[in-house]
Amino acid sequence: MPASRPVAWLLVTRLGHASPLLRWACKLERSPATSRAIFMPMTSGIDWLNIDRRTLFLLTADGRIERENDPDHSPGPRFWLARCQEGKVFGIRADFPDDGAAELDAIATTEPRFTLPVTPPRHLDRYAALVAGTCGVARRTFGLIYELPHSLRYESHAQLIGSDSEEGQRFGRSLSERGMPRGVSELGFRSVADFWPPWCAAVVDGEIASIAFAARLSNVGAELGVVTVRAFSGRGLAAAATAGWSSLPSLQSRVLFYTTDQGNISSQRAAKRLGLPLRGASLRIS
Repeated sequence: MPASRPVAWLLVTRLGHASPLLRWACKLERSPATSRAIFMPMTSGIDWLNIDRRTLFLLTADGRIERENDPDHSPGPRFWLARCQEGKVFGIRADFPDDGAAELDAIATTEPRFTLPVTPPRHLDRYAALVAGTCGVARRTFGLIYELPHSLRYESHAQLIGSDSEEGQRFGRSLSERGMPRGVSELGFRSVADFWPPWCAAVVDGEIASIAFAARLSNVGAELGVVTVRAFSGRGLAAAATAGWSSLPSLQSRVLFYTTDQGNISSQRAAKRLGLPLRGASLRIS
């Protein structure tokens, strides 16, 4: 598995196992690049973040972060905060000392909600100081959280191949037999097993140009990961792969999330191409 995945992610939350009743609304949108008729889950921001928490992390019985919900069993952040217009949610890793966790909890409870333009959390320095004082290091990562509707449509010349289909299964077997193309292996994918399912590949002239996959997957949600081969960058192929991924049958009962680092301009460009609504921002301290 790649040591560092260039994926769109980052989220967690505080306590509780929300099981909101989703209200579905049909919405038709058209633009020069997109044309979509989608049924979107209309959830409150807090419920929405709680669903992503259950997707991104494995939690202890009392709601602390045990680890990332990925096949690699990666350690989770020591502290995570996500804000939306309705409020905020946060999480603290299970091995963080209880007295420090109580102080983080008290500070985060007073954190203002998300507004535009995007600004850092008000208590950022206090969070970082508490984590550094306990662990000796406090690496900060800032994310932007987009809502990802189902069944997006994006005009592209690429062929879309999804892992849910018979064609996708044949494609995967072919890659296993032939080995990973150089452009894909340069991104850190050694085998088809590194395409965490379900996935959707955008193929141009028989070559994988971009691939979208489930960076995190639970029974209620899925977090997108997407990468593009360098030779095909800047051509909207990440947006095409993302649109194909959002239409995969196995994802239709799950809430979908597109989260990217605030410094990842190319990922934000793909979100803009697809017309994804920005619903919040996140902070990780590891």
